[in-house]
Amino acid sequence: MNNACNIAARLPELARERPDQIAIRCPGKPGANGMAAYDVTLDYRTLDARSDAIAAGLSAYGIGRGVRTVVMVRPGPEFFLLMFALFKSGAVPVLVDPGIDKRALRQCLDEAQAQAFVGIPLAHLARLLLGWAKSAKRLVTVGRRWGWGGTTLSRIESAGTGAGSQLAETSPDDVAAILFTSGSTGVPKGVVYRHRHFVGQVELLRNAFGMQPGGIDLPTFPPFALFDPALGLTSVIPDMDPTRPGSADPRKLHDAIARFGVTQLFGSPALMRVLAEHGQPLPTISRATSAGAPVPPDTVAKIRALLPEHAQFWTPYGATECLPVAVIEGRELQDTRAATEQGAGTCVGSVVAPNDVRIITITDAPIANWSDVGEVATGEVGEITVVGPTTTDSYFNRPQATAAAKIREVLADGSERTVHRMGDVGWFDAQGRLWFCGRKTHRVETAAGPLYTEQVEPVFNTVAGVRRTALVGVGAYGSQRPVLCYELLPGADATTVEGQLRALAVAQPTLAGIGDFLRHPGFPVDIRHNAKIGREKLAVWAAKVVAG
Repeated sequence: MNNACNIAARLPELARERPDQIAIRCPGKPGANGMAAYDVTLDYRTLDARSDAIAAGLSAYGIGRGVRTVVMVRPGPEFFLLMFALFKSGAVPVLVDPGIDKRALRQCLDEAQAQAFVGIPLAHLARLLLGWAKSAKRLVTVGRRWGWGGTTLSRIESAGTGAGSQLAETSPDDVAAILFTSGSTGVPKGVVYRHRHFVGQVELLRNAFGMQPGGIDLPTFPPFALFDPALGLTSVIPDMDPTRPGSADPRKLHDAIARFGVTQLFGSPALMRVLAEHGQPLPTISRATSAGAPVPPDTVAKIRALLPEHAQFWTPYGATECLPVAVIEGRELQDTRAATEQGAGTCVGSVVAPNDVRIITITDAPIANWSDVGEVATGEVGEITVVGPTTTDSYFNRPQATAAAKIREVLADGSERTVHRMGDVGWFDAQGRLWFCGRKTHRVETAAGPLYTEQVEPVFNTVAGVRRTALVGVGAYGSQRPVLCYELLPGADATTVEGQLRALAVAQPTLAGIGDFLRHPGFPVDIRHNAKIGREKLAVWAAKVVAG
């Protein structure tokens, strides 16, 4: 009996338990009404059998256990078949956001030192023209292969058909994947996921949200769809560009939800805003989840109003390096809205067991050992740290980044564990709830003391006519000049809005040092969720405007 620690280990069990249940449903060509025909499906029996065949074919081709393999395939049946085949074979898929800056993308692929490259023809063409992943010697094309050599996914699958069940005996500490961060809050880094991290994530998601087999999910961020088969869910892949969730067509989302009776939905705050502004009820949804950045209070309220009374709207807190860390339901989030708008930060809720979250004194220096750490008191803002089943322990080929983000902790019994520094600041209230106050690197260190983005911006976001605000600092740490950038809602009068912003700053003692208010036509945002504001770029822009 194979006792592999592997996210794909559940697949053959589900193929036996519920062979005819649809595992993945993907959009096909649009019909006359412009809506997609979801005519491409994989049931659990087929997903298991075909991923077995591909795993066997990949292993025979030299893409087996431990082989780092770049995957550049659009979300569709081939993507999910390929990913589960790679997990089954023990290979190490390397995933990079396709929308990031091309120079950063090349840097990521160079750092990964991949031995194989699997992609659509366009990805292979870019690989040749832009010099991507030169270390990759095993080439597989998903679709028609042109003059770049290698083989095709269809040939790989044909070669492995009939080979039987495939599941490498991977151990908990074996590397399962390298997932690059989006780079929205720094340089993209390859997070090393071990098999125990994926297995731990499935368990935490199941326990935190009560996910049961048989549910129907609409995951608008493709990597999250990989968890659905491990949870026994049906995944309906939305007809949208996953790199631009803020531009999704709400009619297409509602069409898929209604047609297949979708019961749960995952989306970034930008996608939730699209649905909130569309205003159409979501009667079949019993669980909605939004992550990637704090969800604006107005969006929470609107989505709650569109959901059935019994439904839950969860906003988990975490990062690529560790997810989920804490969760809060929409009703509780609405209850804390007043405190958020008075400068408390954003409540991210209760810590998901068995995670251990502790708040430490803020420092930008590396911390080698937990014995060197100073923990802060309840109610005091500090840096958020976490250790738990999904806490990753390193970045690939980035020892300095690893040293900056990881702390070695020796327990009383002599065992060791890795503590991850979230790079966020926050505090615990008397009820044990965690409050998020912003990124550590985004704090503004003025002569009067630090200002934290999530304690400042929600206060100003209450001004009528403001779409959103962003706090940035100009100058050297310790004497930075705080600048508030803001976007206007359509039809708002800039002079009136700025006057109200200035009056609010004067009225709030903690905000009195903010004297510069700059209107911006549209904040830069991250490419993964379209929700995290690119404050680094805004700070450069603000510095030029202030200097001028």
